[in-house]
Amino acid sequence: MAVCARLCGVGPARGCRRRQQRRGPAETSTADSEPDTDPEEERIEAAGSPSSARCSLLELPPELLVEIFASLPGTDLPSLAQVCTKFRRILHTDTIWRRRCREEYGVCENLRKLEITGVSCRDVYAKLLHRYRHILGLWQPDIGPYGGLLNVVVDGLFIIGWMYLPPHDPHVGDPMRFKPLFRIHLMERKSATVECMYGHKGPHNGHIQIVKKDEFSTKCNQTDHHRMSGGRQEEFRTWLREEWGRTLEDIFHEHMQELILMKFIYTSQYDNCLTYRRIYLPPSHPDDLIKPGLFKGTYGSHGLEIVMLSFHGPHARGTKITGDPNIPAGQQTVEIDLRYRIQLPDVENLRNFNELSRIVLEVREQVRQEQQRETGGSPDPPQEPPSFRGPDELPAEDSEKSSNGAAAAEQPPVTSGHGQPFVLPVGVSSRNEDYPRTCRLCYYGTGLIAGHGFTSPERTPGVFVLFDEDRFGFLWLELKSFSLYSRVQATFRNADAPSPQAFDEMLKNIQSLTS
Repeated sequence: MAVCARLCGVGPARGCRRRQQRRGPAETSTADSEPDTDPEEERIEAAGSPSSARCSLLELPPELLVEIFASLPGTDLPSLAQVCTKFRRILHTDTIWRRRCREEYGVCENLRKLEITGVSCRDVYAKLLHRYRHILGLWQPDIGPYGGLLNVVVDGLFIIGWMYLPPHDPHVGDPMRFKPLFRIHLMERKSATVECMYGHKGPHNGHIQIVKKDEFSTKCNQTDHHRMSGGRQEEFRTWLREEWGRTLEDIFHEHMQELILMKFIYTSQYDNCLTYRRIYLPPSHPDDLIKPGLFKGTYGSHGLEIVMLSFHGPHARGTKITGDPNIPAGQQTVEIDLRYRIQLPDVENLRNFNELSRIVLEVREQVRQEQQRETGGSPDPPQEPPSFRGPDELPAEDSEKSSNGAAAAEQPPVTSGHGQPFVLPVGVSSRNEDYPRTCRLCYYGTGLIAGHGFTSPERTPGVFVLFDEDRFGFLWLELKSFSLYSRVQATFRNADAPSPQAFDEMLKNIQSLTS
């Protein structure tokens, strides 16, 4: 814009003027149909000097100006339209806005079809895409302890809010499921239309309000569309088939039946009238153990939940994006200390739960003593057992890192050829028995457990098991339970954090909502 202003003579480098004699016949005839006096153009012409060698944008042919303007960000074009009448007239060219829709929002549809409905590409850009640009990206709905994952995207000539759901329990390796909750479009009317997609009776009237930065809310204005003729019983059975892929008769565990019924009653009361808060994908660093991101994990009777894995120096954290009445969404379900690698015993000894428990508890004691030394002194640590690698056992080149407490343990590269046999100890339960039988690395970690309603939360020791780039597990020592996690294989746009500090702040915010 600054360059355009200087070329036109309205910026700091004034000195160009309009030369009528250089206009072509087509441009001259067009200009003659406009009023003879244009205040903006007179000001530009008066500012020029006859001896100036500068070339004014006003002298360029309209088709070249269209190409120039189409390459500028759409947010700059309204200001450009205020320069003069000629620019304002050219900016009504739909070719400019068609390109901005495609390059800025990925709209690949044939926008010429809009001409039938009388809607221009400029209308699509200004009244749909630009107006609702702040809600594009990933969001977490405020549904009590259950949370969720909403992805708002531009889909053709619509903006659609897709709720992402884990696969049916316990098939953690299956792809994610998703269903639309709302859509916004601009077809036959000159203003965008918001429609609620909840229920089974098709789109109906809805409303979206952008509450503040990184927060918006949805409201359904026709909740009768959510009701079914068979009443609540039919609604529950339909929800159960969609959410769990089974009927209530197929679920024999009484506690699991109670949890399922509780979730239905709690979530259905919202009727798609929800508040959403923005979430970001974790930033990636070259020295991360694996690529951070979203994973699906097994959580016993609670079914599958979505967890975000992120790396923070010598620690990795798993934050719940969806949750349950025990550990709600937003809480840190697992934390891995990458300074303490655990060397598992051979397969026969690994089957012995007491042997694994002994190894893990020895590591926990080592961690406790390290923390005491860092916070004010303690007796010298006992001799380390050979089953794990502590922060003091480092190659010489890593001694400097150890002295300042950063990334203290040596981490072998994660390669497909590196691995050791893995089997769950006898007595450890797993919702999914189809876990990998070879792992690459194991680290000491803690898992968050609590009573119903997030009462008496505490961190208990466990083992983080890395299988490959897309799968890991966590063995909960106290619960004698194993959770398997599989990466969410999806590409999300508008989901990157503007800075590492913004991501950390986001984690604090979603955790504080359920603390």
